[in-house]
Amino acid sequence: MEQGFSGAATRYKAVASMTNKLLLLSLFFALLVAYSCTTTSGKENMVQPPLDLPVLTLRPTAVTTYQEFPATLEGSKDIEIRPQVDGQLEHIYVDEGDYVHKGQRLFKINAQVYSERFNNASANLSAARANLSNAKINVSKLTPLVQNKVVSEVQLKSAVAAREASEANVLQAASMVGSAKINLDYTLITAPADGYIGRIPFKTGSLVSTINPEALTVLSEIKNVLVYFSLSENDFIQFKKEFFGKNIQEKIKHLPPVDLLLADGSLYPHKGKIEMVSGQFDVSKGSISFRASFPNNEGLLRSGNTGKIRIPHLLSSVILVPQEATYEIQDKVFVFVVGDGNKVTSKPIAVSGKSGTYYLVETGIQAGDKIVYAGLERLRDGAVINPRQVSPDSLKKTM
Repeated sequence: MEQGFSGAATRYKAVASMTNKLLLLSLFFALLVAYSCTTTSGKENMVQPPLDLPVLTLRPTAVTTYQEFPATLEGSKDIEIRPQVDGQLEHIYVDEGDYVHKGQRLFKINAQVYSERFNNASANLSAARANLSNAKINVSKLTPLVQNKVVSEVQLKSAVAAREASEANVLQAASMVGSAKINLDYTLITAPADGYIGRIPFKTGSLVSTINPEALTVLSEIKNVLVYFSLSENDFIQFKKEFFGKNIQEKIKHLPPVDLLLADGSLYPHKGKIEMVSGQFDVSKGSISFRASFPNNEGLLRSGNTGKIRIPHLLSSVILVPQEATYEIQDKVFVFVVGDGNKVTSKPIAVSGKSGTYYLVETGIQAGDKIVYAGLERLRDGAVINPRQVSPDSLKKTM
């Protein structure tokens, strides 16, 4: 009996000890969770220091902007070289792309037929002149005989008529010689001006004719190059509003020199001048053509080149915002404006154009406003910053 009570007591002590251990372990975990929550809450309630960010004060400035228009280039004279007589192409003295001078030989057409015609016309002229000499002799012989009444006056008149006919024959024969000589000279084709030879579609031995639809080649005179470009109707209206003058001719005179951007985007080293505006709009394209002229003494430009005309526009007072001081959301451009208490607010701006790496602002902000220049990715509306003023002059502008 005593052994039974002793075993029960032992089991009771073991259960009590286990219960105390579980209670202590539960209390430890509860304290640990409470400490963790307190630490997390403390971190959340910590106040972040204001961000030290550069700030730019906006001010109006003068800037030159540019409008660009696709353009095509032509020589000041693009001369089609065509044969004036028919025949076989005997010689080609030049190659495509050659630079030639006025009077230089280009092509030679077989001249045998025209040479024979010239010789025949020359022989006819010699015969006509001989007949004229004979007629003059007859007149000179008959004149004294008529005066002495040896022969009748009718014979003298007949001799004078024959002389006049011979004179007319001489003139006609001389004209035939001149015509034959012209055709003979046409067999040698020379350059009518200085310039570059274009494509030559014919080869030696080809039969050429005055009625061929294709020219022998095109000679481009390019000391000055003409650049053609077009303005839309809206651009043309703005052009008329912007530049001074009572009429289009006067407005053209007040246009500034223009630049030419080559096909690779490089800038042609010489400036050009707009010279002409077309008299009417192209209805199919809704545009009107302009023509500018550029010097080309170095021969850098060729007829058929393409590029872009760049017309400058001087704006005397405009708000410029660096593109790096903006961000975009759904095609809208925003800036962070610094307000009272150095609190920032995002504002949308209306952009009227670009000048290099700068936006031209139309509305949304104004002169005197302060905007955050960099570090926008770390900002949110209502954030407080520690502004660090940046001078606009210290920024590298690409106009």
